[in-house]
Amino acid sequence: MAEISALFFDIGGVLLSNAWDRDRRLKACQRFGLDPVRFEARHARLVDSFERGHLSLEDYLREVLDTDASTLSQKDFREFFFGQSAPHPSALESVRKLARSGRYTMAALSNESKELNEFRIERFGLREFFSLFFSSCYTGWRKPEPEAFRVALGVTQRAPGECLFLDDRPENVTAASRLGMQTLLVRNPEMLGEELATAGVV
Repeated sequence: MAEISALFFDIGGVLLSNAWDRDRRLKACQRFGLDPVRFEARHARLVDSFERGHLSLEDYLREVLDTDASTLSQKDFREFFFGQSAPHPSALESVRKLARSGRYTMAALSNESKELNEFRIERFGLREFFSLFFSSCYTGWRKPEPEAFRVALGVTQRAPGECLFLDDRPENVTAASRLGMQTLLVRNPEMLGEELATAGVV
């Protein structure tokens, strides 16, 4: 097995909470009195464009809230939307140490909408860890699409076998593995340091 020279981290579910997954959307529906079935149907129709950077947060909220929320302030909903992000402190500390070591090319590889992605980068200081952000809102590709990984490999000019990709979703790990990347399925972000050491990343 090739020596690892580059690390590609998913953000939501690995370093931070999954900020807008089904559980958070259900929580939003409960908080604002929205019909969860209708909300999910609208979200499913919009999420692809939203996470590829083709739809702004303002346009997403206008469409997903629709007439159910005629008395709902978009400002209040935006605050709730951004407020769902929380750190996994132990995981962030492990990545901080790796970044300071200077041994690896450090990059994020995530599916996120533009406004959420940029909020999380700023709020949690992710530029301290990563020099590259292969976010779906910038590349136009969403994991587990193979091109999401090929773009990252091409820009960094790394052979797949030199790269370790970390994600909390099995389908994304499987897709990276099919391209020849080394992979790590993160089941517990608080154990990230130990799991990285097991993979030979120190």
